Amino acid sequence: MTASAHARMTADEFIAWAMARPKGERYELVAGEIVAMAPERSAHALTKLTVAMRLVEAVKAAKLPCTVYPDGMAVRVDASTVYEPDAMVRCGTPLPGDAIEVTDPLIVVEVLSPSTRARDAGAKLEDYFRLPSMRHYLLVKTENRTVIHHERGGSGAISTRIVGEGVVALDPPGIELRDIFG
Repeated sequence: MTASAHARMTADEFIAWAMARPKGERYELVAGEIVAMAPERSAHALTKLTVAMRLVEAVKAAKLPCTVYPDGMAVRVDASTVYEPDAMVRCGTPLPGDAIEVTDPLIVVEVLSPSTRARDAGAKLEDYFRLPSMRHYLLVKTENRTVIHHERGGSGAISTRIVGEGVVALDPPGIELRDIFG
Protein backbone atom coordinates (compact mmCIF):
# COMPACT_ATOMS: atom_id res chain seq x y z
CA MET A 1 0.00 0.00 0.00
CA THR A 2 1.50 3.36 -0.98
CA ALA A 3 1.13 6.25 1.43
CA SER A 4 0.12 8.55 -1.43
CA ALA A 5 -0.62 11.55 0.80
CA HIS A 6 3.14 12.08 1.11
CA ALA A 7 5.32 13.85 -1.41
CA ARG A 8 8.16 11.96 -3.05
CA MET A 9 11.24 11.78 -0.85
CA THR A 10 14.94 11.15 -1.07
CA ALA A 11 16.48 8.40 1.06
CA ASP A 12 17.85 10.99 3.51
CA GLU A 13 14.45 12.70 3.85
CA PHE A 14 12.70 9.35 4.24
CA ILE A 15 15.01 8.08 6.99
CA ALA A 16 14.55 11.29 8.98
CA TRP A 17 10.76 11.11 8.45
CA ALA A 18 10.56 7.39 9.33
CA MET A 19 12.60 7.85 12.51
CA ALA A 20 10.02 10.40 13.69
CA ARG A 21 7.04 8.07 13.13
CA PRO A 22 5.22 6.52 16.10
CA LYS A 23 6.58 3.21 17.34
CA GLY A 24 5.10 0.29 15.45
CA GLU A 25 4.60 2.13 12.15
CA ARG A 26 6.90 0.71 9.47
CA TYR A 27 7.59 1.95 5.97
CA GLU A 28 9.92 1.48 3.04
CA LEU A 29 10.87 3.94 0.32
CA VAL A 30 10.49 2.60 -3.21
CA ALA A 31 11.69 4.85 -6.03
CA GLY A 32 10.88 7.91 -3.92
CA GLU A 33 7.43 6.74 -2.80
CA ILE A 34 6.61 5.83 0.79
CA VAL A 35 5.16 2.34 1.13
CA ALA A 36 3.49 1.32 4.39
CA MET A 37 4.30 -2.16 5.65
CA ALA A 38 1.25 -4.17 6.69
CA PRO A 39 0.95 -6.00 10.02
CA GLU A 40 2.41 -9.50 9.92
CA ARG A 41 0.74 -12.88 10.27
CA SER A 42 1.95 -15.14 13.06
CA ALA A 43 3.72 -17.58 10.71
CA HIS A 44 5.59 -14.69 9.09
CA ALA A 45 6.77 -13.22 12.40
CA LEU A 46 7.82 -16.59 13.81
CA THR A 47 9.69 -17.52 10.63
CA LYS A 48 11.57 -14.21 10.71
CA LEU A 49 12.58 -14.91 14.30
CA THR A 50 13.69 -18.46 13.49
CA VAL A 51 15.71 -17.36 10.44
CA ALA A 52 17.51 -14.68 12.47
CA MET A 53 18.26 -17.18 15.25
CA ARG A 54 19.56 -19.78 12.76
CA LEU A 55 21.75 -17.15 11.12
CA VAL A 56 23.21 -16.18 14.50
CA GLU A 57 23.92 -19.86 15.24
CA ALA A 58 25.54 -20.36 11.82
CA VAL A 59 27.73 -17.25 12.11
CA LYS A 60 28.91 -18.37 15.55
CA ALA A 61 29.54 -21.95 14.38
CA ALA A 62 31.61 -20.67 11.44
CA LYS A 63 33.46 -18.22 13.74
CA LEU A 64 32.90 -15.39 11.29
CA PRO A 65 33.34 -11.65 11.99
CA CYS A 66 29.74 -11.01 10.96
CA THR A 67 26.67 -9.46 12.55
CA VAL A 68 23.12 -10.73 12.07
CA TYR A 69 20.40 -8.08 12.08
CA PRO A 70 16.72 -8.86 12.53
CA ASP A 71 14.20 -6.56 10.87
CA GLY A 72 14.39 -2.90 11.75
CA MET A 73 17.64 -1.87 10.09
CA ALA A 74 17.46 0.09 6.83
CA VAL A 75 19.23 -0.87 3.61
CA ARG A 76 19.71 2.09 1.27
CA VAL A 77 19.79 0.84 -2.31
CA ASP A 78 20.11 4.27 -3.88
CA ALA A 79 19.12 7.90 -3.33
CA SER A 80 15.39 7.08 -3.56
CA THR A 81 15.04 3.48 -2.33
CA VAL A 82 15.33 2.21 1.25
CA TYR A 83 14.22 -1.27 2.30
CA GLU A 84 13.83 -2.96 5.68
CA PRO A 85 14.56 -6.66 5.16
CA ASP A 86 13.32 -9.36 7.53
CA ALA A 87 16.91 -10.36 8.40
CA MET A 88 20.40 -9.75 7.07
CA VAL A 89 24.05 -10.49 7.64
CA ARG A 90 26.87 -7.99 7.42
CA CYS A 91 30.52 -8.94 7.85
CA GLY A 92 33.47 -6.80 8.91
CA THR A 93 33.98 -4.15 11.53
CA PRO A 94 30.85 -3.82 13.69
CA LEU A 95 28.64 -0.81 13.05
CA PRO A 96 28.32 1.88 15.73
CA GLY A 97 25.49 1.28 18.20
CA ASP A 98 23.52 4.25 16.87
CA ALA A 99 23.67 3.16 13.21
CA ILE A 100 20.29 2.77 11.49
CA GLU A 101 21.52 1.75 8.02
CA VAL A 102 23.45 -1.21 6.70
CA THR A 103 25.15 -0.13 3.49
CA ASP A 104 26.94 -3.39 2.76
CA PRO A 105 24.80 -6.45 3.53
CA LEU A 106 26.17 -9.79 2.38
CA ILE A 107 23.00 -11.82 2.96
CA VAL A 108 19.44 -10.47 2.88
CA VAL A 109 16.36 -12.49 3.84
CA GLU A 110 12.74 -11.71 3.07
CA VAL A 111 9.93 -13.92 4.36
CA LEU A 112 7.24 -13.83 1.70
CA SER A 113 3.75 -12.64 2.54
CA PRO A 114 0.70 -12.07 0.33
CA SER A 115 1.09 -8.29 0.43
CA THR A 116 4.81 -8.21 -0.46
CA ARG A 117 5.43 -11.40 -2.49
CA ALA A 118 5.55 -9.74 -5.92
CA ARG A 119 7.82 -6.88 -4.81
CA ASP A 120 10.14 -9.17 -2.81
CA ALA A 121 10.59 -11.58 -5.73
CA GLY A 122 10.79 -8.85 -8.38
CA ALA A 123 11.97 -5.30 -7.71
CA LYS A 124 13.76 -6.11 -4.45
CA LEU A 125 15.65 -8.98 -6.06
CA GLU A 126 16.99 -6.63 -8.71
CA ASP A 127 17.55 -3.75 -6.28
CA TYR A 128 19.42 -5.70 -3.61
CA PHE A 129 21.83 -7.13 -6.18
CA ARG A 130 22.71 -3.59 -7.26
CA LEU A 131 24.62 -3.40 -3.97
CA PRO A 132 28.21 -4.56 -4.62
CA SER A 133 28.38 -6.38 -1.26
CA MET A 134 25.33 -8.60 -1.90
CA ARG A 135 26.02 -12.29 -2.40
CA HIS A 136 22.85 -14.06 -1.19
CA TYR A 137 19.17 -13.17 -1.28
CA LEU A 138 16.86 -15.67 0.41
CA LEU A 139 13.10 -15.68 -0.13
CA VAL A 140 11.43 -17.84 2.52
CA LYS A 141 8.03 -19.31 1.70
CA THR A 142 6.17 -20.38 4.84
CA GLU A 143 3.21 -22.02 3.09
CA ASN A 144 5.26 -24.77 1.45
CA ARG A 145 8.39 -24.54 3.63
CA THR A 146 10.86 -23.71 0.89
CA VAL A 147 13.69 -21.24 0.45
CA ILE A 148 14.44 -19.65 -2.91
CA HIS A 149 18.16 -18.90 -2.80
CA HIS A 150 19.55 -16.34 -5.25
CA GLU A 151 23.34 -16.23 -5.22
CA ARG A 152 25.75 -13.93 -7.04
CA GLY A 153 28.85 -15.85 -8.02
CA GLY A 154 32.35 -14.56 -8.62
CA SER A 155 31.59 -13.74 -12.25
CA GLY A 156 28.60 -11.61 -11.23
CA ALA A 157 26.04 -14.07 -12.60
CA ILE A 158 23.09 -14.77 -10.32
CA SER A 159 22.01 -18.38 -9.92
CA THR A 160 18.84 -19.58 -8.25
CA ARG A 161 18.03 -22.80 -6.45
CA ILE A 162 15.05 -23.91 -4.44
CA VAL A 163 15.68 -25.71 -1.16
CA GLY A 164 12.88 -27.65 0.51
CA GLU A 165 14.81 -29.52 3.15
CA GLY A 166 18.37 -29.67 4.30
CA VAL A 167 21.06 -27.05 4.38
CA VAL A 168 21.17 -23.71 2.59
CA ALA A 169 24.91 -23.21 2.02
CA LEU A 170 25.92 -19.56 1.87
CA ASP A 171 29.48 -19.46 0.63
CA PRO A 172 31.09 -17.06 1.06
CA PRO A 173 31.07 -16.42 3.93
CA GLY A 174 30.86 -20.12 4.82
CA ILE A 175 27.50 -20.23 6.59
CA GLU A 176 25.34 -23.35 6.64
CA LEU A 177 21.77 -22.37 7.40
CA ARG A 178 19.82 -25.29 8.91
CA ASP A 179 16.33 -25.96 10.23
CA ILE A 180 14.73 -22.72 9.09
CA PHE A 181 11.27 -24.14 9.62
CA GLY A 182 11.97 -25.57 13.08
